Amino acid sequence: MESIVSFLNSILWGPWFIYGILLIGLFFSIITRFLQIRHIKDMFVLMFKGEKSEKGISSFQAMSIALSGRVGTGNIAGTATAIAMGGPGAIFWMWAIAFIGAATAYVESTLAQIYKEEKETEYRGGPAFYIEKGMGQKWFAIIFAIAALIAMLILMPGVQSNAIAGAVENAFGMESWITGIIIVVLLGAIIIGGVKSIANVAQIVVPFMALAYILMAIVIIFMNISEVPAVFSLIFSSAFGAQEVFGGIIGSAIAWGVKRGIYSNEAGQGTGAHPAAAAEVSHPAKQGIVQAASVYIDTLLVCSATAFMILFTGMYNVQNEKAAEGTDPFIYVGEFNENGLTGEEQITFAKSIKEGAAYTQWAVESSLPGIGSSFVAIALFFFAFTTIMAYYYIAETNVAYLFSGQTEKIFIWIAKIAFLIATFYGTIRTSDLAWAMGDVGLGLMVWINVIAILIIMKPAILALKDYEKQKKEGKDPVFDPRKLGIKGADFWVDYNDKRKNK
Repeated sequence: MESIVSFLNSILWGPWFIYGILLIGLFFSIITRFLQIRHIKDMFVLMFKGEKSEKGISSFQAMSIALSGRVGTGNIAGTATAIAMGGPGAIFWMWAIAFIGAATAYVESTLAQIYKEEKETEYRGGPAFYIEKGMGQKWFAIIFAIAALIAMLILMPGVQSNAIAGAVENAFGMESWITGIIIVVLLGAIIIGGVKSIANVAQIVVPFMALAYILMAIVIIFMNISEVPAVFSLIFSSAFGAQEVFGGIIGSAIAWGVKRGIYSNEAGQGTGAHPAAAAEVSHPAKQGIVQAASVYIDTLLVCSATAFMILFTGMYNVQNEKAAEGTDPFIYVGEFNENGLTGEEQITFAKSIKEGAAYTQWAVESSLPGIGSSFVAIALFFFAFTTIMAYYYIAETNVAYLFSGQTEKIFIWIAKIAFLIATFYGTIRTSDLAWAMGDVGLGLMVWINVIAILIIMKPAILALKDYEKQKKEGKDPVFDPRKLGIKGADFWVDYNDKRKNK
């Protein structure tokens, strides 16, 4: 199994893709005239505007579900692993992919809004929907929906539940299978209620836990305030191999920074597009701009919080790619503070970096003995748990795309059962395999979605120009696809007809 997964990852995550995704994000940034800078104010104003309806959720709820997917193990375990494998410079590349990825998030989320559908009880949309309607290629849409189901139902949940189990065991000594049962019971109670239930939980838990996590990072920074210049110098210099100790891993810094950056902020995956389609807005560009903000929140705030907790405490190792066989595969490059580790604890710490979350726990524990490890475990539980909720919502949306009527209801129940089994299994399998399988699932979705949005990006660009034009005229933008020559946006045609007849 491990050799098969490793082979698939070597194809899906080859150098051409790592650098390609950076270029694609840069391309979208240029073609949207860097909306991620120009519309920063709108991002946060629109976030709190818009009301939920009988079938739609509010912009804030949609962003909360998207953040549920974005803010997870990638922020704690993934960021730690990026530092371990790529050095502190990987953080710079995570920032870079978040900045340009915000434009990618805008494009895919706006397309999801343009081509969404109105179902009996809720709005549905996402890559499968915009691939069929925008490209006119149903077969390609079906491939994405199947890939999303494989990733969201089978491969990805285990990454989150595995990280929860590992962190809880490190902090409280609870066996993984017990943690798995708790997760499954809580998750089952929430997903029965569908998107509205998921949205209600996400809009409370995600902002609260993210804020608490960021505040913890601020505390640690203030405890090590004299190290601020040195840490930022370390990040930037190692990002480009300027320091001798990191000179040989600049390629790893970029590769791991981009890979874990995409895993965390999900720009280009198409995952954030699913909840974006469910929002009740008057113009697709509004939700696209809000979803761009969620990328910033995920990486520039939450991922950075993890990175700073590790780097400011000096608790970081990096992979030694030149190590001889049988020697320690890690080189220690940090300086433990007075509350740090010595002797055998350093060996345990070196091994823990493979588990990511444990790596972060060691770092916080070094500054706040007796508190840090438990805090990270609790934060990871909430982050990863809400991510698992988001995965289920995405899976259900793709079931709804593939099936209809009574068949849809049957397969949704099958999906619920398969999802809970995969989540439980993730808690008891090895960390390395969980992450590798998660990378396969992520890679499949990103490949298909990025190809699609490159082909059908024009409606998203037209929507942005239309939004900006109406804003300049002092109007609250309302979308009419017929005026822009956009075909296939049936929901918006009906929406405008109903609005005119009122």
